[in-house]
Amino acid sequence: MKFSCEKYMLQTACSIASRAAASKSPIPALEGLQISAEDKLYVKGYDLKEGIVTGIEADIAERGVVVVGARLFGEMIRRLPDGIVSVSSDEKENITVKCGKSQFNILGISAEDYPELPSFDTLNSIRLPQRILKDMINKTIFAVSTDEVRPIYTGTLFEVEEKRLTLVSVDGYRLARRTEELADSRLESCTFVVPGTALSDVEKICSDEEGDVSISVGSRHISFEIGDTVVVSRRLEGEFLNYRRSIPETFKYEIKVDRAEFMASIDRVSLIVSEKNSSPVRMTMGDGTIDCLCVTPIGRAEDVCTCEGNGEGLLIGFNDRYMKDALKAAGKDELKLCINSAASPCIIKAADGSEDFTYMVLPVRLHA
Repeated sequence: MKFSCEKYMLQTACSIASRAAASKSPIPALEGLQISAEDKLYVKGYDLKEGIVTGIEADIAERGVVVVGARLFGEMIRRLPDGIVSVSSDEKENITVKCGKSQFNILGISAEDYPELPSFDTLNSIRLPQRILKDMINKTIFAVSTDEVRPIYTGTLFEVEEKRLTLVSVDGYRLARRTEELADSRLESCTFVVPGTALSDVEKICSDEEGDVSISVGSRHISFEIGDTVVVSRRLEGEFLNYRRSIPETFKYEIKVDRAEFMASIDRVSLIVSEKNSSPVRMTMGDGTIDCLCVTPIGRAEDVCTCEGNGEGLLIGFNDRYMKDALKAAGKDELKLCINSAASPCIIKAADGSEDFTYMVLPVRLHA
């Protein structure tokens, strides 16, 4: 195999594909990247759960395939001087990398040990702008669970109904829902759950500029085609939470807040909260104000946030990080806090009545 290409393009391709390479594996090949010189240059990472393959333009002098250690090769390309990189290999897996006055000679891994990405029949497909999918993932992924006891919640639910795509993440303490209308979809009404780790990679690969992402859904796998990059992941199996039943429909108190002011108040009082000194933020919902209080062994912090509405002195506590995550993801300048009691969840919606997003944060039981 022998090819040459721009250093920046090869570095970018390695960085993208390395997201799916295993950090540690009993199979050494899974810790590597498969580089295939065909009609284009393809770089692939695959850890048996998720695979990423991306293609770039290159001058292919001799076709072939090699596997290189992802970490070593990525650092090697990153530290090369800018310019044209030449890579060649022989039948004994000896790889030579040249750029300017720099040269590396390393030993590759047999390509025969590298597994193929799973192939599957596409049952349904969705097509939507990259920037929209990126925003939807960004505004829901923070609520994905990291607890492997219930694997289904380590992913995000995709729900398609009548050309409307809804993403839902839940971790037992909070829920995040984001909805978007689809202009182009061949997907019938269905649901599937995508691992949060794969969605995190998809979010990073998606661009804020023009361009679409094509989502293909199979019975056990799902793929995201983003330009010249394809991300393939297994679907998570299991019964996901019926989120509609979990979100209350009527509320005793509806309080309108300025997002920036409310976040700033919580941020100030939670300054004395740490891993060693954890404490909920106590909020007293008054008439036109929300009094925020936090007490830890370090000290006491108080702040007042103005609002529209009257909570009749309701005292309720929240984990500061969970509340700030939801407020940060909301995006809208004016929000509505919907609450029934000190023991019921707080629902965060847009004050203008739009249904683009809904966040639910469970309260913390307060002690005297």
